[in-house]
Amino acid sequence: MEKILIITDSCSDLEIKENDSKPLRILPLTINFTYGSYRDRVDISPEEVYKQMEQEIPKTSIPGPQVLKNMLYQAVEEGFTHVVAITVSTGLSGTNSMFETVAKDYQNLTIAVINSLNIACGIGFLAVYAVNLVLEGFSFDEIVKKVENRVPYSKAYFSLGTLKYLREGGRIGKVSGYVGDLLKIKPIISCDEEGIYYSVAKVRGRKKSMRKIIDLVREGLAGAKRYYLTISHGSAYEEAVEIKNAMMDLVEGAENFSFGQISPVLGVHTGPGLIGVGFLKNS
Repeated sequence: MEKILIITDSCSDLEIKENDSKPLRILPLTINFTYGSYRDRVDISPEEVYKQMEQEIPKTSIPGPQVLKNMLYQAVEEGFTHVVAITVSTGLSGTNSMFETVAKDYQNLTIAVINSLNIACGIGFLAVYAVNLVLEGFSFDEIVKKVENRVPYSKAYFSLGTLKYLREGGRIGKVSGYVGDLLKIKPIISCDEEGIYYSVAKVRGRKKSMRKIIDLVREGLAGAKRYYLTISHGSAYEEAVEIKNAMMDLVEGAENFSFGQISPVLGVHTGPGLIGVGFLKNS
């Protein structure tokens, strides 16, 4: 009999609460300051990262293969037979490659590794969807197929306070940065079909960028009967609440809604001021 575990990385922006019995594990990425390293959401909070970034912009890294091997070993100890791993886009991180390498050498579990082609809630919602499929009794092969089919329907749109951190972290992708900051042009950023950051639209000013995100989400969810929805922020709570209030009809219609701060590792690359909205269309 199959016992299936879902694994994702902390770029998924998910957080497991204590005593949560769901078949889900999160592999934390690492935030590296000159004076020490911290596991994402385990050893450091978003607020602590932003405070320390005033003195130093840290680097981020994927955990060593042994950390994942230990997680898989624990899964076997708990009786799991199959693992579906859903990772941050290969266009943004080497996490997927590390999962693939470890999976090939691990004989005690049947493992499928799925490239989300996305970031943040774009990954997280796929993981939540997969967990729900496990709980509903779908088989390993069915879950892998269903999650892969949902990848194009998981979207995240966000606007930043500044492009400085995305640029300095080398994650700016196809987003043009220098002129935008000078002219107060705010690109609405998402991941393209290759899983690389690009500008969906460009508007002048913060308020217009927030309205544009709302328009994009409404357009993306037009006609959707079932969907997940999230509103995320990086030390921009009041603006996130504004967006929530402006989308209350969508919030109330979502079968899964979440609201909160982005993870510390995402905050390193985006800096304070991020506003993001994401969704997964289930039908």
